[in-house]
Amino acid sequence: MNLTGNTFLLRLAVAIILLMHSIPGMFNNGINDFGIHYLNEVGFAPVGVPLAWAIKLSHVAAAFCLLFNKFIKPAAIITIIILIAGIIMVHFKEGWFVVGGGRNGVEFNFLLVIVLLTFILPDGLKREKA
Repeated sequence: MNLTGNTFLLRLAVAIILLMHSIPGMFNNGINDFGIHYLNEVGFAPVGVPLAWAIKLSHVAAAFCLLFNKFIKPAAIITIIILIAGIIMVHFKEGWFVVGGGRNGVEFNFLLVIVLLTFILPDGLKREKA
């Protein structure tokens, strides 16, 4: 685990978030429920449960990639795709706010997408000099 560098604390925070968003559902039937009662219902039947497990296992894999500073870009890209799908399918209709001005909105996923983009584009959007 690379405990140095300017992104370690941010990578650690995102890894904890991804793990806490995934692991409890593995033990309380939350992943299966998400697959059966949401993904299957919105058109992914009969693959809702395997898809739910793939999503959550990808979060766990991405968390370990972030912790060990390996395969950061592919892990971030896959996680961003999942987060954007979540924004479109679940959070957008709830508005912007997660709490306070609303419930279950897009703001948290938006922040995670931007943080993951900083891992993909560590120098930002600056142009290469010709």
